[in-house]
Amino acid sequence: MAIDEAMQGATRVGPPLRAAEIPSWDEEVDVLVVGFGGAGACAAIEAAAAGASVMAVDAHRGGGATAISGGVVYGGGGSTWQEEAGVTDSADAMFAYLRQEVGGVVSEPTLRRFCDESRDMLTWLNRNGVPFEGSLCPFKTSYPSNDYYLYYSGNEGFDPYKQEADPAPRGHRAKGRGLPGANFYEPLRASALANGVEPRYQTEAHRLVIDGEGRVIGAELWTLAEAGGWALAHMLLGRLAIAIKHYNPKVAKRCHQLMRGIERQHQVPLLVRARGGVVLSAGGFIYNRGMVEHYAPNYRPGMPLGTVGCNGSGIQLGQSVGGVTDYMDRVSAWRFINPPEAFTRGILVDRRGERYANERLYGATVGKKMVDEHRGEALLIIDAAIWRQALGQVAPGQPIQWFQQAPAILNLYTNCREGDTIEALAERCRMPPEALRETVDAYNALVHEGRVDPMGKDPEFIHPLEEGPFYAIDCSLGSRRFPCPTLTLGGLVVDEETGHVTRAGGARIEGLFAAGRTAVGISSNGYISGLSLADCVFSGRRAGRSAAAG
Repeated sequence: MAIDEAMQGATRVGPPLRAAEIPSWDEEVDVLVVGFGGAGACAAIEAAAAGASVMAVDAHRGGGATAISGGVVYGGGGSTWQEEAGVTDSADAMFAYLRQEVGGVVSEPTLRRFCDESRDMLTWLNRNGVPFEGSLCPFKTSYPSNDYYLYYSGNEGFDPYKQEADPAPRGHRAKGRGLPGANFYEPLRASALANGVEPRYQTEAHRLVIDGEGRVIGAELWTLAEAGGWALAHMLLGRLAIAIKHYNPKVAKRCHQLMRGIERQHQVPLLVRARGGVVLSAGGFIYNRGMVEHYAPNYRPGMPLGTVGCNGSGIQLGQSVGGVTDYMDRVSAWRFINPPEAFTRGILVDRRGERYANERLYGATVGKKMVDEHRGEALLIIDAAIWRQALGQVAPGQPIQWFQQAPAILNLYTNCREGDTIEALAERCRMPPEALRETVDAYNALVHEGRVDPMGKDPEFIHPLEEGPFYAIDCSLGSRRFPCPTLTLGGLVVDEETGHVTRAGGARIEGLFAAGRTAVGISSNGYISGLSLADCVFSGRRAGRSAAAG
């Protein structure tokens, strides 16, 4: 399958090489892992544990989006850390909850296996060095402070989810301050290397190699490994781009351009044969803006979440040999408004003044409604009482992370439109005043008349909006002062038993496997915190075992 040039973006993936075109191989291994992030590390560890020789290549220095993430893995069923926190959970309860979230993206037997193996998965991660702790966060938040490492990371405690499954906190956050994605990833990298995995950094896969029957037997790589000072410059530019991408996108883009220039001038080819198979674990495609525009144009205004390595190259490599994709239009938009918790007492409306969500729901659930049903529009309407309460909740000394505190303060002071009345606020926001007034009156009546919120918000979090002045905070997908992070969820369709990439009709492509956000998996239809990393572990281990067996 040819790759559309408009979607190729920052990648340089080419059509497959035929084995007959190759006079000799530069190197041979049993398993070649393309992308040495969370899924790739797990695949490499399992393949090496099965006795395979493994090479793991990465276009940068490894880690990918995993290493800069919050380090949260969704798991339960009675884990050691749940028991430590006095939490009761079971694989059945976890399955009953996730069945509502994943929306049939994988078969029920696969989801059941994921839940049944969850407790052992967490133990396996800990055995490979990932640190966890059973300190339970006592309040609902999008991400806990440094005092807590176990929390409700999804919609477990809300209707209708809790009607079908007993709620339990399953967000297991790697121990470490701030966003400890590195604390999750680095132990896995170390374990892989200790088990004999050979890393090749600043090395990208350009083309797959197939034999006469269409089996994938290796890859053509391009590497900077011997480029000396140029390799060092490439590495430093990559680190700088990651550090400043959200603060100065233009400089980050210039760094990427310089990196591409170094690659074009100093990369050299490397042909590697993979006797057992090739595992594609190179992340999603949120940084390939051409692919986002093609597959999920409604999400294009969102802020990319990940690294420049999330460019779709792994998906394109699979497509190049006939692999099919699915759920490519699924993007997770993280419209978190809590903390401060006071914000959840207000109402989220679109530009027509229509309220459309329980404001306490998980941010990706709200984001999906915002983009798919309301044109990416979201205005948070609060009154003076909520404004004061919110300010107190983000004051110094409160249990809140700095990356939550700073946006909240900026929203209160620089992203607020103000009006003495609801009608005046609506006019300032170019909304129909009568529609917003009707929405606010209906919300206030929930308290005054003791009625149940049709959106399902608990009564104690419904605050009548009556004390002026009134405020509107722009939470829309394209808000410049309150950016909405986005990441892609779709990818290559794989055999759920083995992780083989499949062709149209379901036939397996022998010798080719995919994992993590390069593949369709547990989190491809909808997202809750920790589910993507959990899927990286689940699918990565599966692919590694299968490739080694090949």
